[in-house]
Amino acid sequence: MEHSLLPTNVMAHRLTYRTLACFALSAIAALLACSNDDATEPTPAPTRSYRMGFSGIPPTNDFAVAIAAIDMWSLRADAAMMSFELPWDSLLAGVPPETLVLRDQAGLANYYRAVKGHKIWIYLDPANGLDRAGESTALVNAGRSITEPAIQHLFRRYAVAIDSIVRPEHLGVALETNLIRGVAPAPLYAAIKQVANDAAADVRAIDANVKLSVSVQVDWAWGRFGGNVYEGVAQDFVDFPFIDEMGLSSYPYLAGFAEPEEVPLNYYSRLLEGRSMPSMVTEGGWSSATIDTLVSSEAEEKRYITRQAKLLDKVHAIAVFQLTFTDLDLSGFPGAPGSLGLVDTTLAPKQALAAWDALFSRAYEP
Repeated sequence: MEHSLLPTNVMAHRLTYRTLACFALSAIAALLACSNDDATEPTPAPTRSYRMGFSGIPPTNDFAVAIAAIDMWSLRADAAMMSFELPWDSLLAGVPPETLVLRDQAGLANYYRAVKGHKIWIYLDPANGLDRAGESTALVNAGRSITEPAIQHLFRRYAVAIDSIVRPEHLGVALETNLIRGVAPAPLYAAIKQVANDAAADVRAIDANVKLSVSVQVDWAWGRFGGNVYEGVAQDFVDFPFIDEMGLSSYPYLAGFAEPEEVPLNYYSRLLEGRSMPSMVTEGGWSSATIDTLVSSEAEEKRYITRQAKLLDKVHAIAVFQLTFTDLDLSGFPGAPGSLGLVDTTLAPKQALAAWDALFSRAYEP
């Protein structure tokens, strides 16, 4: 059995977090600076180059609560993220990808776009979102593998189906590719690389406009999970030459940073030095609760939102997403983390929500 090289506490967090995978109060006004005699030009109000959004992950498996959460976060977002592993059980049972997209994804996407007015990012995960060293659990349970040409063909068909039916503005075909390369068996990474490139080519053949990408794990690229030696993501640009933009995944509080202010201002931008490629944070966050030896608080999470804005400004990001708008109800998982949301499980605001709202109130100037 293959095992991830990430520390045990980090993997425990990722496993639990991924498994379960108030309005904007005011605009920031420009201050008028006056001299003794003549008024000067007004100071420009802060702007943002990036869209802001969340995914539809609810705090509990309650449809009404899920819709209430979406309705709440959509007031402070202009983009929506849909990130998931494929429904392998249904695909292996012979259900056409088009049927699955219409059944599972099209309605939510239409709600985001037509009702809420959001731009849509979709990320399809050909690997295991719970453990980057392994295969999708559904495939393993069925005795199948993404290394098989037939399984790769299903992934490619699903990618084409969701692009042609949902028509997202942005489509990712692999997640945290540098982490997979670092911890998974070489044949598995080779298969991920192959299917991502093939799926991208299939999609591009029928859609010249969608922006294609993969995501990379920023903390891993900086060597924060061992050795503290910066590795970067140059290999990912080589392995996935089709990308129009780069997704960034980062959970700095899991990567040895005790305070948000310790995260370097070039934490994102260094990965793209020498390139003009657009980038966006596709997942990330900072816990508002202490988890074992990882000490945190609501105030610390709020400070992270403020610190992250500086990282986003430096890299001229085009978007930032928090996958979870709410905390997760983990009553069935004692001691497990679930505190990355900007509101709690009852949708009551946490301190970080005010920091997010302050950023969202900035004028959007891409």
